[in-house]
Amino acid sequence: MRRVIVGVGGGIAAYKICEVVSALFKSGVEVKVILTNSAQKFITPLTLATLSRHPAYTDEMFWQSDRSRPLHIDLGEWADLILIAPVTANTLAKLAYGLADNLLANTVLASRCPVLLAPAMNTDMWEQAVVQRNWHQLLTDPRYHGIGTASGLLACDRVGAGRMAEPWEIIAYVQSLLHTAGQKDLAGKQVLISAGGTREYLDPVRFIGNPSTGKMGLALAQAALHRGANVTLVHGLATWEIPLGITAIPVVSASEMRSHMVRCLSNADVIIMSAAVADVKPRDYSPEKLAKKALPEALPLEPVPDIVAELAQIKQSHQRLIGFAAQTGDIVKPALEKLHRKNLDAIVANPVDEPGSGFGSDTNQAVFLDKQGQRFEIPPCSKLEMAHHIFDFLTPKLTD
Repeated sequence: MRRVIVGVGGGIAAYKICEVVSALFKSGVEVKVILTNSAQKFITPLTLATLSRHPAYTDEMFWQSDRSRPLHIDLGEWADLILIAPVTANTLAKLAYGLADNLLANTVLASRCPVLLAPAMNTDMWEQAVVQRNWHQLLTDPRYHGIGTASGLLACDRVGAGRMAEPWEIIAYVQSLLHTAGQKDLAGKQVLISAGGTREYLDPVRFIGNPSTGKMGLALAQAALHRGANVTLVHGLATWEIPLGITAIPVVSASEMRSHMVRCLSNADVIIMSAAVADVKPRDYSPEKLAKKALPEALPLEPVPDIVAELAQIKQSHQRLIGFAAQTGDIVKPALEKLHRKNLDAIVANPVDEPGSGFGSDTNQAVFLDKQGQRFEIPPCSKLEMAHHIFDFLTPKLTD
């Protein structure tokens, strides 16, 4: 079982940590919580102790002398990961300068595991030069990972940067760091990903499409971001939010997706075509809704651009292009045929007719195949975990 310490700073965003702790526990992670004195003015130790199924640790416990070993040593050695959220300007300064005047700061210094920081504060505080200096200084240390702040309405009624990342973003980052142990093996790499389904319209209200939600592409983008990459995500209609730190380009049709993928290709080290692109489109488009009686009995169709094949023709030798093949029945044979016919470096074959995999699900499974003939199977798992398995196999090849 993975073990996470959640450090809670003194800010109104502390209420969001309840959802994080609860979700981590439900996913099988063992959680222990440390609250600063200021944090206890916003949320009680009892609340977090109940959600984590462990005592919530405070500075009062830190100074107790009835322990055989110092508490911060035990906690620091216990943790696989430390999450601090919200990170206040005060805590940020303590971490940057190595101060150790409370239990949380001492525990960080007494540990060697990755530390994930999710700051939250007033816009003017966040934008102060000294705060930004502390933030960027910490992120130069390989131990530290950060989720930047979002913009919006703050508790002080200011509209601007300083909002803490949402729980779903924090939880995904925690899961990623537990998988990678904090390794930033994609640092400096540019990763270009397509996601979701495209739509080819007959008129303003009717289209040819598919049930792809883009969740797999989103998971790939998150995994790459958490491993240090600069990520561009070209996506179809999305019902999910874009994570902080990802450059997102929304599109509708295959032609739009093709245009943006080609335009972004030259800067990319890794290109992953996980989008479910339509194969055909109506030959004729009506700018006004067609009456039912005006619909043709046989709909004339024409092919759309084969994006992945075009990318394979124009990519450079140092770039790696990975395709996806959503299949039913035998998934390997048609995926291998597509791998060689389209000159891909690798392909991910995943079944869409198996329970808990394919379009719209939160989980997936696949067979990963590359042009050197290597193959490995990814058993049923979350889409984020599957994304990391793909990068585990792919990343060493980027230096070949």
